[in-house]
Amino acid sequence: MSEKSKFSGCPATGIGSMPGGDAREAAKTVTGSFADGQGMPYLAELPARGPGADMIGRSVGLLVEMYGHVEPSGWRISDRPGRDTRRARSWLGEDLDALEEFTQGYEGLLKVQAVGPWTLAAALELRGGEAMLADAGACRDLAGSLAEGLRAHLAEVRRRMPGANVVLQLDEPSLTAVLLGRVRSASGYRTYRAVDRQVVESALRDVLAAAGEGGTTLVHSCAPEVPVALLRRAGADGVSLDFSLLTEREEEAIGEAVEGGTQLFLGVVPSTDAASEGLSDPGGSVMGVRTLWRRLGLNPGTLAESVTITPSCGLAGASPAYARTALAHSARAARSLADNPE
Repeated sequence: MSEKSKFSGCPATGIGSMPGGDAREAAKTVTGSFADGQGMPYLAELPARGPGADMIGRSVGLLVEMYGHVEPSGWRISDRPGRDTRRARSWLGEDLDALEEFTQGYEGLLKVQAVGPWTLAAALELRGGEAMLADAGACRDLAGSLAEGLRAHLAEVRRRMPGANVVLQLDEPSLTAVLLGRVRSASGYRTYRAVDRQVVESALRDVLAAAGEGGTTLVHSCAPEVPVALLRRAGADGVSLDFSLLTEREEEAIGEAVEGGTQLFLGVVPSTDAASEGLSDPGGSVMGVRTLWRRLGLNPGTLAESVTITPSCGLAGASPAYARTALAHSARAARSLADNPE
């Protein structure tokens, strides 16, 4: 199917965040781990540097005609760009410089990540301290600003790395909570009303469209109950999730996604050192994926082309040594899946 070919040559990748604060070291790791067709390098995020380098701050820095600053409670909307917004943009520039250095002459898939409109709306505060999620008009404005900012960002990445086929990943860990009315208010005593699924889908579609006609997109969530069918309807070419959180309730949607040509990015490699026992066996890491395929009655021959192996979530909480190990292990586990799908 033509949809599958969008991710051909992408057996493995990482989610986005990396440990430490050295942009060159992170770029060297993500490009080196996936060299020679072993997977898809990506623009690393380094939240250890502080506010502005975190996933919310980085995405605030991408917004157009909308700004943010840091309060003790988190990021809040501002009238004008201040120190925090400028810092976020500066670190993004530093990360792009480093990635450009290590991708000279690179041709292939290259991933950039941004927080999606609904996780951003749940995390960003209005001036009164409530989440943007409480204001439907603010959510629409936020999605529009994010889409415009992403178009400019992707154009910049394509200009710097002209041989790359740039993939846009939206991180939406709060999406399920938004859909089910589980996002807590600032006081913590109540939750915001669930957002209508069609409204959620429409905003996601608009932001994913920032990738441009023919652009390649995926949505990542390391939360339970990822709404796979909704993400597919919104136009995502791939869905990225923590494999350990999958339940039988979601298996039908997973099977339909595979048969419809949606790429699955399955997080099977632990994202922290503490949970890293058993990394000596790449085949063991993907045993559950093979089992799922058999249970769904899917053709084992489609496994390697339909699945991309990743860590379970970002690697910011790992040691630098383990982060390198986790990415290398993801590539080895993907090879095991291709060599022995059954």
